[in-house]
Amino acid sequence: MTEIDKKEYKLIENIKIAIVGLGYVGLPLARLFATKYSVIGFDINEARVTSLKSGTDTTLEVDDATLQAVLVDNSTAEAGLYCTTSLSDLADCNYFIVTVPTPVDKNNRPDLTPLYKSSESVGKILKKGDIVIYESTVYPGVTEEQCVPVLEKVSGLKFNEDFYAGYSPERINPGDKEHTVEKILKVTSGSTPEIGLKVDALYKSVITAGTHLAPSIKVAEAAKVIENSQRDINIAFVNELAKIFNLMNIDTQQVLEAASTKWNFLPFKPGLVGGHCIGVDPYYLAQRAQEFGYHPEIILAGRRLNDSMGEYVASQIVKLMIKKGISVNGANLLMLGITFKENCPDVRNTKIVDVVKALKEYGILVTIFDPLANANDVKKEYNLVTINSIPDNKFDAIVLGVAHAEFLELNFSELQKEDSLIYDVKGVLGAIADNRL
Repeated sequence: MTEIDKKEYKLIENIKIAIVGLGYVGLPLARLFATKYSVIGFDINEARVTSLKSGTDTTLEVDDATLQAVLVDNSTAEAGLYCTTSLSDLADCNYFIVTVPTPVDKNNRPDLTPLYKSSESVGKILKKGDIVIYESTVYPGVTEEQCVPVLEKVSGLKFNEDFYAGYSPERINPGDKEHTVEKILKVTSGSTPEIGLKVDALYKSVITAGTHLAPSIKVAEAAKVIENSQRDINIAFVNELAKIFNLMNIDTQQVLEAASTKWNFLPFKPGLVGGHCIGVDPYYLAQRAQEFGYHPEIILAGRRLNDSMGEYVASQIVKLMIKKGISVNGANLLMLGITFKENCPDVRNTKIVDVVKALKEYGILVTIFDPLANANDVKKEYNLVTINSIPDNKFDAIVLGVAHAEFLELNFSELQKEDSLIYDVKGVLGAIADNRL
């Protein structure tokens, strides 16, 4: 696409947007578009849709007042958000934005099932002139080589003649109330130069941070997948440093603070790398690279190291307990947090479960306290029991696994036995912790 092609494109059509998938990515985007356009939010989870219709977002990404301000009670409103589980309600839409998860399976291979199923759904109601935009994180080629053929087969329409596609990777940071969707610059792309301009103009109309129109869908897909792969590799490096410096009896946090005084030092910290982005996206890039006959050594080495950190943290905790004279087998330990990150109820791919599993293998009795996590979700996903209120008993060891704001206000002395251990995975407790990662 030349510079001349990148001229401003004015949206002149009657726009009606369907958002397919109302999770951590889809709902904030739907809410934003609904301030200006008619938006139909579609999700197959009936409980989720019922909750949203009542004006409550259980993911805590959109506060109740903000959500309620854009909700409408029918699909024909000129502007606003109507949530539904009925595919027929999307029939009049001309932009379809797919925001479903892209996980990996138990062998860390990309699982495109949600994308296939959502593409089948959209294909059933696709019309001539419609544009389907994907936001889910994928490896380069998925939109045009995997999703578009499904759309063509189900709809009977011809790609780039009857309907078109775009890709605009999501950059949502769950739990972050500062970098909200409209404040994050958006990468856009289209299946033809003209469609690229249309997609870019659509997002530019609501994204105050601006947009970057990529020259192709594959470039946009590749840009997204390397963002989190880069973070994963950098975190793996500081995790390895933590292992080295612990052997040398050097405080890793103090080393990083000293090194950060140089202007171009990157401020990464050691920790558990979970969630549905950083802990997953590198596998998508690695899979695609291997299909082209290249074995990505650095990317996979970073993944292996970060995936090993749960057992490493558990072993460090046990060593410290032994040093303090705490009998490990049968010890009572309080794990603060089970979600994959602070101030967020999302438990997908949380690495705290790796720590819990390893601690249990030592015979430790682990109580998991997380005021934000849904106990039913944790039980279903990991077969672990969690509590949502502060326990009234005392513990041999306390581990801060997730830095929820509520945990930082706890009176730890009320939860400790005499000579008990406090281990700070997140490095935020300061002097009250006996040790930190």
